[in-house]
Amino acid sequence: MVAAWPAGRASLAVGPPGLLRTLWLVTVAAGHWGAAASGAVGSEETPKFPCFPAPNIICKDFSGNETHFTGNEVGFLKPIACRNVNGYSYKVAVALSLFLGWLGADRFYLGYPALGLLKFCTVGFCGIGSLIDFILISMQIVGPSDGSSYIIDYYGTRLMRLSITNETFRKTQFYP
Repeated sequence: MVAAWPAGRASLAVGPPGLLRTLWLVTVAAGHWGAAASGAVGSEETPKFPCFPAPNIICKDFSGNETHFTGNEVGFLKPIACRNVNGYSYKVAVALSLFLGWLGADRFYLGYPALGLLKFCTVGFCGIGSLIDFILISMQIVGPSDGSSYIIDYYGTRLMRLSITNETFRKTQFYP
C-alpha cells in the first residue's frame, strides 16, 4: 500500500527532485502509519462474528458437560479478518490467463511487468509457462503484486489457506 503525499506539502520538493518525498515515504513506511497501512497495529481487534452450529449437534467439553444445539443459538464467536482489495478481479485474471496468457497479459494485469514481458518475448515459455500460470492463478496461489486479495463474487470460489501458527495448534484428543 502506498502512502499518499499529504496536502499542503508540495512546496517541500525543492532541492534534488523528489529527495524529500522519498525520505517522507521511507519515514511513513517505517513508522506508525506504515504499520497501520499493513494491518500490523496491535491495538485494533479483529471483529468477531457469531457462528451457528448445525441443528441437533451435541458438543461435549473437557469437563464432560454436554451442550445441545438446535441451530438457532450462537455456538461461539469467530474472528474474521478483513481482506484488502485494490480492484483486481479474479474472473478477469483467470480469463486473461486462459486466453492471453501466452502474451503475458495475465502477469501485466496482476502487476508483474517483468514476468509479463518475459512471457511475451518467449511466447508464454513455449506454452508451458502459460499452462503453469493458468493453474497458479486459478488456484489463487499467484495474486496481485501489491499483496491485496482478488475481488471475488459472494457466491464465487475463495481459497482459504490452512496453516499452523501461534493461534492454531494441535490439541490432544481425550476420549471418554
